[in-house]
Amino acid sequence: MIRHPAFTVDPWSIIESELDLGILATTESLFALSNGHLGMRGNLDEGEPHGLPGTYLNSVYELRPLPYAEAGYGYPESGQTVVNVTNGKLIRLLVDAEPFDVRYGQLLSHRRELDLRAGVLRREVRWRSPSGAQVRVSSTRMVSLVERGVAAIHYEVEALEAPVRIVVQSELVANEALPPRPAEDPRVSAILEQPLVGEESLAWAGGGMLVHRVRRSGLLLAAAMEHGLDAPEGSEMSSECSADVARVTVISTLEPSKRLVLTKFLGYGWSAERSRPAIHDQARGMLQAARHTGWAGLLGAQREFLDKFWAGVDVEIDGDHEVQQAVRFSIFHVLQAGARAEGRPIAAKGLTGPGYDGHAFWDTEIYVLGLLGHSRPESVADALRWRHSTLPLARDRARQLGFSGAAFPWRTINGEECSAYWPAGTAAFHIGADIAYAVERYVRATGDQKFEEEIGLELLVETARLWHSIGHRHDGTFRIDGVTGPDEYSAVADNNVYTNLMAQLNLAVAAQACARHPDKAAALGVLDGETASWLDAARDMYIPFDQDLGVHPQAEGFTDHEVWDFARTHAGQYPLMLHFPYFDLYRKQVVKQADLVLAMYLRGDMFTTEQMVRNFDYYERITVRDSSLSACVQAVVAAETGHLELAYDYVGESSLLDLADLEHDTRDGLHVAALAGAWVALVEGLGGVRVEESRLVLRPRLPDTLRGLRFRLLYRGQRLQVEVRAGEARYRLLDGDGLSVWHYDTEVPLKSGMDERREIPPMELRTAPAQPMGRAPRSRRRRHRG
Repeated sequence: MIRHPAFTVDPWSIIESELDLGILATTESLFALSNGHLGMRGNLDEGEPHGLPGTYLNSVYELRPLPYAEAGYGYPESGQTVVNVTNGKLIRLLVDAEPFDVRYGQLLSHRRELDLRAGVLRREVRWRSPSGAQVRVSSTRMVSLVERGVAAIHYEVEALEAPVRIVVQSELVANEALPPRPAEDPRVSAILEQPLVGEESLAWAGGGMLVHRVRRSGLLLAAAMEHGLDAPEGSEMSSECSADVARVTVISTLEPSKRLVLTKFLGYGWSAERSRPAIHDQARGMLQAARHTGWAGLLGAQREFLDKFWAGVDVEIDGDHEVQQAVRFSIFHVLQAGARAEGRPIAAKGLTGPGYDGHAFWDTEIYVLGLLGHSRPESVADALRWRHSTLPLARDRARQLGFSGAAFPWRTINGEECSAYWPAGTAAFHIGADIAYAVERYVRATGDQKFEEEIGLELLVETARLWHSIGHRHDGTFRIDGVTGPDEYSAVADNNVYTNLMAQLNLAVAAQACARHPDKAAALGVLDGETASWLDAARDMYIPFDQDLGVHPQAEGFTDHEVWDFARTHAGQYPLMLHFPYFDLYRKQVVKQADLVLAMYLRGDMFTTEQMVRNFDYYERITVRDSSLSACVQAVVAAETGHLELAYDYVGESSLLDLADLEHDTRDGLHVAALAGAWVALVEGLGGVRVEESRLVLRPRLPDTLRGLRFRLLYRGQRLQVEVRAGEARYRLLDGDGLSVWHYDTEVPLKSGMDERREIPPMELRTAPAQPMGRAPRSRRRRHRG
């Protein structure tokens, strides 16, 4: 997408200089606005044409049955699908009785810009109607990062050559018709027809409201709008409503160079528990708060919020304009996905589209919360509080499956398992250890002991109990059999290395946290003998190793499988899951996404340097990256094993995944975890950032073709800036009382406002391993650098 001729490379904006209807659905995802609670796809103001209309409220979903050819005990009975809620973006325009539609008349110019510093989407259009009337239409749209349920649109129409009579129709519309979706692709969402049932509709001077109930889930939601108008004398405004439409109409005549300015304020609210009057009042209250703040106030608050955010997280790249733009785009959308989620999940697509039915997966904890933990840690705490709130459901699921503790769902919206395919869903128990890892990482990065005691400890305890009941002892080792790791081209395997290493950490940190908070542990029913059994299991955890090959098998016996025939697999057959049966994939050595390599990234303490090198070389040759979650992990481990140019190639792939639509499914929404992966690849890969025990450790290194890297991050409430150049790293504490970091093995004390420089030790560079035929990442060395 970034290489489309309509797009220009800009360090702080995504700019589209002309409209291409062939990629409209994709640009709607790229230009989406969200705050983690309310999300709006980047649809055109007038609503049509569209690729995929979408307005979403976090966790507003519909229930749908999960069909099975053969039922089985423990299969989830009901799925959840995100609902396209009431659309408040719509502002239709008629010019001398002809509808403004970019498909008709003459589109003289069209420009859109997503401003990453201002947090707004701007649009400017010059259009000549079929009868020759010419107007300029401009709009600025925002979803407030400060006022959780608020959005606003500033809309202007200007007559250019002759007087025109215009009609502006600003609307709330529920139950929009959605285009058909390709049923064979599991990444897309189910189609819901007419999911919203009208509960209340009303109109008043300059405004209106719709209240609906989701048909099966019973959730209540409300959307309300009011308008400010600056128009020539004699303009008229009226309001009307029906069950699914509320409309405010403005009629005016514009002389040449005269403008009509309409400011639309939107308030949204929803609840699973509150009454219809309460939801009505919530939306109306949001609306009144927005009107009180005003358009200029909303813009100012948005800019202030983002200025503070970027001051603590910006990443600057010297030598690659494309990746510079892409990484800021990525960070911005990760912020949008989690900024105001507050007790709700961060979905795989955020609130940018309906892909994956709006479900949250394990990748939130592993990828997204790492970035947010060093930029907006309160959002991490909120995301983990949501997991904590679903503990009763997770305990019930564990009991249903015959285990102790809590079994969290592989994919969900409300905390219940929604995967109808148990080998890749229920069997992926590593989600519990991923949540525990996120808890432990958050506490290490923030020092938030209160959170650990009140929220984190119970999550650690219940997941540890699950592992102790799933695993069993054999020949002096603790084994975990019949589980599925992160790689979705393998399933139901014994002793998946990633799962066992993450479970090992889960068991150990749970016992350690109980020792730090003995009273709370006792209240959770934890006895000394129980924590001792966790530590014993962690100590004896079985980690398979292939002595003949000198590598770790992804799971026990994996390296004995036949290797996939990559030479006979052509480019059109990727992703493999859409062209080959899972039976064939499961019994071959072919890796969809980093699994053993992910274990080396997260549990590098458990591998020697030689093992890291040999493992990476082995798995590079069989990893096809049919998942958006793989490139960033491969970037990190490539950097650690001396393949710096390959690492940067993976940086490029990870950061450009949505902007270049590399997976060919950006139309369904952005890949939030992969967006976070762009930061992971740069900051934890090339920047070498790790939090080890209570130390912030940095092992930076750069490929020769990159001139410099500078990034900022938060650690324990203090803001650090790191600048990496060839052979040297410079550390600066931007604010704080004083902080010690570790540059490789050397402690570096920092005082606020002072620089400390350290030489980067030389690294043994190795010949890069080959990837499967046709699956090598695109080389950044061949791209222009400015």
